[in-house]
Amino acid sequence: MDLSNTFKAYDVRGRIPDELNADIAYRIGCSYAEFVKPKKVCIGRDIRLSSAELCAAATRGLLDSGVDVCDIGICGTEGTYFATFNTPLDGGVMVTASHNPPDYNGLKFVREQSRPISGDTGLQDMRKLTESATFKKAAKPGTRRELDIRESYTKHLLSYVDAKRLKPLKVVVNAGNGGAGAAVDLVEKHLPFQFIKMYHEPDGTFPHGVPNPLLEQNRAPTIEMIRKHKADIGIAWDGDYDRCFFFDGEGRFIEGYYIVGMLAVAFLDRYPGARIVHDPRLTWNTLDIVTKSGGVPVICKSGHAFIKDKMRAVDAVYGGEMSAHHYFRDFSYCDSGMIPWLLVLELISTTGKSLAELVGERMERFPCSGEINSKLKDGKRAIEEARKKYEPGSEWVDFTDGLSIEFKEWRFNLRTSNTEPLVRLNVESRGNAALVRDKTGELLKFLAAF
Repeated sequence: MDLSNTFKAYDVRGRIPDELNADIAYRIGCSYAEFVKPKKVCIGRDIRLSSAELCAAATRGLLDSGVDVCDIGICGTEGTYFATFNTPLDGGVMVTASHNPPDYNGLKFVREQSRPISGDTGLQDMRKLTESATFKKAAKPGTRRELDIRESYTKHLLSYVDAKRLKPLKVVVNAGNGGAGAAVDLVEKHLPFQFIKMYHEPDGTFPHGVPNPLLEQNRAPTIEMIRKHKADIGIAWDGDYDRCFFFDGEGRFIEGYYIVGMLAVAFLDRYPGARIVHDPRLTWNTLDIVTKSGGVPVICKSGHAFIKDKMRAVDAVYGGEMSAHHYFRDFSYCDSGMIPWLLVLELISTTGKSLAELVGERMERFPCSGEINSKLKDGKRAIEEARKKYEPGSEWVDFTDGLSIEFKEWRFNLRTSNTEPLVRLNVESRGNAALVRDKTGELLKFLAAF
């Protein structure tokens, strides 16, 4: 059995049933038990059609290995994080393939305190066990029980905002037929907002396409609904809602980069002088806004495992990636797709400013290209040649994550994807959108040669 293509950098993910099936999920349950050696864990699953079968198989593997299992049912990835650190438990398993096509599925893993298990922290050891180990049933099998986290999870989410300060905003919410709709319903009765719900019901066939608002072609329905109802804001999620995406009242998509800066300021108002962790792809806005707000910016390689480790190491109150992952110290340093929109709506309520007003000045001061993907034959060589071409005359070169090169008025980052065969490009400038367009075109033309 060769699962090298199924065990990725951060999780397990593959096509059903060739790359991932009930037998493999059972063995993964056993290998997780062998590697982590937990006494009690939780397991959750997303709304995909294959998730129930895979969840049951992984549960059998855990039980046969003597591990007690708390089944939290259908939830988002953050549900597993929450159950693990809040109960507390020795670990957690989430069955999900996030924004992959409907015929894919996968599993994500954490240990105690919701610490991630990734390629650098044991996932490949688990792969080797899954591929080759002969698993023996424990003398005393584990027990399974259902664990309802809805009340405690809802209470935790609401703890991030002061409900008395919230205004009756009109909010379009697009769950994309994933799991976010159920989470919105949990908090709805506690909030004054008027929710305009679209694609709200979970449906593992994804009748309106797999939810991934990061793709520009997937944004049109949300934009249309915002304009139709003259909403104050629009919010959309991916399938397991560990990311959330924002649209202003005009239907304009707001890059996650600017949301990071806005949330950083919100936390620095509460925790003066705190550390804020951010990724290296786009940095100037975050560096400027955090330092001027009295905080300490801390750069970190992209990817949830790296961000969480760095946040723990420096005790950061908040961490954000331009890819719309937002991390919170009080959420055991984990990412949540529910906490960010609550905070953003509180900011709109308390400042009296629209989302466009809250981020507009920052977007003008530090315009960016957004992330652009290129599928290249030799991504590593392309990045090395870009270094040779652009390093002369630059002011700063950094290799925290891929290649970052800065000039006086513009900068760019090039990196290979951790999960796909792509090279990702980000360009930004100091107040010159035309320069961003020119340099983006120049770099894309350069990359096309590879």
